[in-house]
This record gives sequence, structure tokens and C-alpha cells, in this order.
Amino acid sequence: MLAILKKEINSFFASTIGYLVIGIFLLMTGLFLWVFEGEFNVFDYGYADLTPFFQLCPWIFLFLIPAVTMRSLSDERRSGTLELLLTKPLGEIALVMGKFLGALLLICIALIPTLIYVYAIDQLGNPVGNYDAGVVLGSYFGLLFLAASYTAIGIFASSLAQNQIVAFIIAVVICFVFYYGLDALGSFEMVQQWSLRSHFDSISRGVLDTRDLFYFLSLTALFLFFTILKLKSTR
Repeated sequence: MLAILKKEINSFFASTIGYLVIGIFLLMTGLFLWVFEGEFNVFDYGYADLTPFFQLCPWIFLFLIPAVTMRSLSDERRSGTLELLLTKPLGEIALVMGKFLGALLLICIALIPTLIYVYAIDQLGNPVGNYDAGVVLGSYFGLLFLAASYTAIGIFASSLAQNQIVAFIIAVVICFVFYYGLDALGSFEMVQQWSLRSHFDSISRGVLDTRDLFYFLSLTALFLFFTILKLKSTR
């Protein structure tokens, strides 16, 4: 698994993919938070608060993470190296986890520079430092769990198609359904409980509820399990 993880990270930064993903993420969040006028602009928001950032990130992740994961397994299938990897003593679990952790680590690296936004909010507060650190910390945890779920879905979508664009579209659709589609069915409480958005909003309030953590971990594990089953069927 570590060999696959290192290979993924090296492939991201040996090409422009890793730098492009980090650059696009920081550019988009920076423009929406500090330059473009609108509901996500911190100055228009009226409070020294990072709520706009945490409202914006899930929508950027909705497209950015499938773009990262779309090549994970589809490119291996297209080039014929997937069968070669599966014949090695790695096993499907190690292969999938290596791909998953590699993509997730790239997203985590992209999030690190956004800590400067926390410093900016700290300095903009009146008085300085007048912001809810618990909410910010909880929201970052929420983003990590959300990114893990999106990544698992993206890896699964990549296992379904040889074409990267098809894998990207499948991942975006599934992520959208789980994030917004289920949440939109507000009149069906049982269905809404499966919404990524409702659980992300819950964690973003600064309270780490075990039900929310269990949901994110279960959804992530479920799609990784589906991916492993798919790879087993290709043997």
C-alpha cells in the first residue's frame, strides 16, 4: 500500500496535476472570499468569520476531487497496467487504499495554505482574535471527512470506466446526489439523514458528534468496499 501511495504522490507532483489542483483550489477560494462580491465574500458577509469559506469548499470539492481521482483506476485500465498490478502480491485492498490515501493527501496539502485565512480572520476581528476557534476547527474536520467521502466516491467511479471524463461525470453526479440531492428532500427525514450536507453542517457547528463521524466513515468505507468488489470482478 505504501508503494502505491508513494507512486500516486510522485505522479501528482512529477507532473503539473498536483500543483494545478492546489493552485486552482487556492485561486478559487481566494477570489470568492476576498475579491468577488457576493455571499461568499468575507467583507460583504459583515463578520470576521470563515463561514463563507466552509460553505464554498464543498462545492469546489464537488468538481475538484473527481478531477483528481478520475485517472486513478480508469487510466490503469486503459493502459493495461491494472491487470499487472492485480497480479502482484498487493491485493485489491492495498491497491485501493493506496490510491485513496494518495488522492486524499493531495487534498489535505491543498487545505494547509488556507490556514492563512484563519490568521486573516483573527486580525480582522474587533477586537483582534474575536472568532470562534471551535467552529473553525470543527469545520476543518468536517472538510477532511467530506473530502474522504468524495475521494472514495471518485475512486469508485474511476473503477467503473476506462474513460477519465466518464469517470469524472459519474463521480460528480454521485457526490452531488449525496451532498445536495438527498438534503433537498427535506420532507423525508429518513432520506435526509443520508445527506453529506446535513452531517457536514452538524460538524461545522463545532460539535464532533459520533453519529456524524460514523456516517462519514461508513460512507467512505462503503464506496471503497464497492471499488474492491469491482476490482475483484475484473480478475
